[in-house]
Amino acid sequence: MENNAILAKSFSRKEQKKLSYGALLAFFVFLLTCFTVFKPSFSHLPILNSRLSINAARPRMLQIDENIISRSPRQILNTKMKLQAETNRPACNILEPRSDYCDIEGDIRIHGKRSTVLFTSPRYDNMDLNESWRIRPYARKGDKAAMTSTTELSVESLVGNDRRINSVCSYTHGVPAIIFSLGGYAGNQFHDFTDILVPLFITSYQFHQQVQLLVKDFKPYWIAKYRPILKQLSKYPIINMDNENNVHCYGRVIVGLKHHKEFGVDPFKSPKGYSVTDFTQFLRKAYSLNRSTAITINEGQNATKKPRLLIVSRKGTRKFTNEEEIANMASSMGYEVVVAEPGVTTTPSEFARTVNSCDVMMGVHGAGLTNLAFLPTNAVVIQIIPLGGLEWLSRHDFGEPAVEMKLRYLEYKIREEESSLMEVYPRNHVVFRDPTSFAKLGWEAVKSVYLEKQNVKLDVASFRVTLVEALKLLHS
Repeated sequence: MENNAILAKSFSRKEQKKLSYGALLAFFVFLLTCFTVFKPSFSHLPILNSRLSINAARPRMLQIDENIISRSPRQILNTKMKLQAETNRPACNILEPRSDYCDIEGDIRIHGKRSTVLFTSPRYDNMDLNESWRIRPYARKGDKAAMTSTTELSVESLVGNDRRINSVCSYTHGVPAIIFSLGGYAGNQFHDFTDILVPLFITSYQFHQQVQLLVKDFKPYWIAKYRPILKQLSKYPIINMDNENNVHCYGRVIVGLKHHKEFGVDPFKSPKGYSVTDFTQFLRKAYSLNRSTAITINEGQNATKKPRLLIVSRKGTRKFTNEEEIANMASSMGYEVVVAEPGVTTTPSEFARTVNSCDVMMGVHGAGLTNLAFLPTNAVVIQIIPLGGLEWLSRHDFGEPAVEMKLRYLEYKIREEESSLMEVYPRNHVVFRDPTSFAKLGWEAVKSVYLEKQNVKLDVASFRVTLVEALKLLHS
């Protein structure tokens, strides 16, 4: 007892604590050593084996979680939505207001003369057997007159052992294909652009020429007219489907063209975010147009250089009956005046270059104003609006597109005294008094009177104010 007391006293409280911690540590080291030595003997136990498997898998799961955590919740949601959309995307979209189109991937066979597109793909295995669509590949589906002259194609998914998908390929292509029609109003320049060329740009430009164009309702003159544009969209021969008896096989086919809005491109809808300014830059490249920006008039370098004014001439309806008087007045204001009519005095390529050389373009509402797409940035467009309550149509067709193409837009609405309709109808006629009521007779009535029977004699003194405003815009 006396010896124990002496031993206890020989250690301070601090030293006793150290001995306790050391003993505890030695005990844990002993347990770990035992577990390591005898672990193989315990591996047959199901519970322990299960836990060991889970623990072994944890580093891999943690790695996946870290990848997910490194992205924001919005990115994760967008990725999931994109994957789900791609998985569930139907072969054809028939819900758009202006155009039906199919975007198909798989084993695809096209028989041009029969107007058939047959395909099979694991991507669409959830579809009913032999589901089919009837597509008229022209971007004005609500217009019955346009659709009447557009050939309908049969697009059909084949599932199972349908023998038609086993038809021998006459040609197998390594690039995607786009099918569209030159029916409808093809041949009218405005419709050529808003119904065909702009939608074709939206649909095909993403492929960087690595796509083949297949055409229904083929018009050789149309292909020749717009060959500079078509060559920039595809480096492959254009196939005339109307006379094609061979079976062409592809891995991806788009039937029909995507349409966003009249004479325009919605960057939020286009495949790569392209806008209408990308389209105008594309046109400059296609036609080798040199000018990208209009003149800026100032007191320095361009003080003596005259701005060029293009008067878009018309020989049919809605023509200027005092064209020479307008040109003389503009010349007296300091403009260098050019008078030209598209498709008459020059070839399409030459007219595009003429437009691009000008700083101001003016014309009566009509297809000729479509050429504003060739103007340099910051040029001025002046639209002459005839009688007939055509303000909304005029702005929708050309005013809004002009602004989106980074042009300056002015308009001049003619008075009754400037319309040739004064020579046809009495002053108190409904044609003058209430165009809105007259419009209730239908579009054909409006077109036949206000668009097909009306010419314009501008009051040059009144119109001079608009030309002054154009000069002011070129100063800014």
